[in-house]
Amino acid sequence: MSSYQLIDFGDGRRLERFGPVTLDRPCPAAELSARALPGGWAQADARFDGRNEETGQWTCRRELPERWTIACGPWQLELKRSDFGHVGLFPEQAENWAWIGERIRAAGRPLRVMNLFAYTGGSTLAAAAAGAETVHVDAAKNTVAWARRNAEISGLAAAPIRWIAEDALKFVKRELRRGNRYDAVILDPPSYGHGPRGEVWRLSKHLPRLLSLCGELTAGRLEFLLLTCHTPGYEPSTLSRMILDALGGQGLVTAGPLYLRSEAKRDLPSGMVAQWRRA
Repeated sequence: MSSYQLIDFGDGRRLERFGPVTLDRPCPAAELSARALPGGWAQADARFDGRNEETGQWTCRRELPERWTIACGPWQLELKRSDFGHVGLFPEQAENWAWIGERIRAAGRPLRVMNLFAYTGGSTLAAAAAGAETVHVDAAKNTVAWARRNAEISGLAAAPIRWIAEDALKFVKRELRRGNRYDAVILDPPSYGHGPRGEVWRLSKHLPRLLSLCGELTAGRLEFLLLTCHTPGYEPSTLSRMILDALGGQGLVTAGPLYLRSEAKRDLPSGMVAQWRRA
């Protein structure tokens, strides 16, 4: 993804280029690392300071657009500096987007894909661009609207995508009651979260149940399942076991860490990924 670059990281922060904008943001995974390019941090156009995802402040060193667009493969993503330090893109997901497209094309049949905790829609666009009918589910209405804009500017406004602002667990339960079924599932759950009606999500408590329900929704027709996790303590073996338990021990799981590589060829840990496919 040439429009993104991890320039450097260390001392609890990371320096990144998103198209024409360079940002300096907090990064817990870089707490124990030293900066490789300490002189390069002055190039940041804006710096975010905040101790948690509820409060924070951007300090800009030049006039910046409120929103800007970058290319991510064959589609476009609209970015903006949010009040909690995110910009609308988790670049470590790029390799997963490629995998999603590969699995859909390899299936040899039309697939119905459910994307849970779908954020600004990178995985949704990857699935839709590969020809899948896709259901995009996120608890935040404004984030779902953001994802829809990404589809529009990527030329996918007419693609078969359902946009749902709902609690993920509640949505899956409702789909089961309705008799709806899916061929693939994508999940990128947070450690903690809240649904639009105050529903509480806690990964350690709710993820096994959600995976089990997804197994029911896809029974006998599952082509692939993609789970990414950014919660400390969840190793590849843990995620693999949870998926296989939910799916009755069938299929193959490939799991491992996600990394972003810096300009100095250093790897920044960026969560875990587990990919299930048919044996």
